[in-house]
Amino acid sequence: MNLSSSRALSIPQLLMVKIADYAAFFKMRLTSLVVFSAIFGYLIAAESVDWMSLIFLVLGGVLITGASNGFNQIIEKDLDKLMSRTNKRPLVTGRMSVIEAYWVASTAAFLGITILWFMLNPLSGVLGALALFLYVAVYTPLKQITPWAVFAGAFPGAIPPMLGYVAYSNSFGLEAGLLFALQFMWQFPHFWAIAWKADEDYAKAGFRLLPSKGGKDMTSAFLILLYSLFLLLVSLLPFLFGLAGNVALYVTLFAGLIMIWPSIRLFRLKTDKEAMKVMFASFIYIPIVLIAWYLDKI
Repeated sequence: MNLSSSRALSIPQLLMVKIADYAAFFKMRLTSLVVFSAIFGYLIAAESVDWMSLIFLVLGGVLITGASNGFNQIIEKDLDKLMSRTNKRPLVTGRMSVIEAYWVASTAAFLGITILWFMLNPLSGVLGALALFLYVAVYTPLKQITPWAVFAGAFPGAIPPMLGYVAYSNSFGLEAGLLFALQFMWQFPHFWAIAWKADEDYAKAGFRLLPSKGGKDMTSAFLILLYSLFLLLVSLLPFLFGLAGNVALYVTLFAGLIMIWPSIRLFRLKTDKEAMKVMFASFIYIPIVLIAWYLDKI
């Protein structure tokens, strides 16, 4: 939006534009999925729900995840200009200045960690700060260097459900570890499916994030399928350890089929269309498994 057009808008319209820019800066659709997994980590741990604690978890989670996404956009603003999927972001178009972006991201990070630390428990604050640091200081710069960035990014990406568990229990344990393992393994087929579809666009910014040097080839497709199978195996561990029952088992097996079938088709056909199906399957996989895990405990 240029200056003349912004002057033509009313104050409520300008406010709505600014809210939309902040939502894009925080990547609210992605943030909502992250916070969802934190909520169900909390619910799986909880013997009874403390609604104020849950509200603080959501608020802290949104702020830290939004800050992580914001710092990522600050670091990559010049690269975002080169890609079709990112060249309309507020920093790229000039709707938000770098100084404003730093203030917004820094304030969100400080408030998010403070809320988790003081309103929940220090362990939650440490996990939130660790997720922020790993995403911004390790994953983001590695994206420009090596496909191993996906592995590095899986660590901060897997913290939210464990953070939710720790927010209630104030301790680590087997179940918290299994929540971490579930979301850690999920990220490989999920992100590689995205990277498959966006491979040409990523290449404009120098990102090569598929696991094979050949890009969209049989090796990348095979690894997506393999890690989809690994994901199902990790998802069954709560049942094997007696932490979930038959309902979770059957639902998880069904979710596994939803995930594995498009991965098989991607291996066979190696098309963007099949990669999109893997991506969409991954978006519903985590909610299905976490909800089943929780329902089996109540």
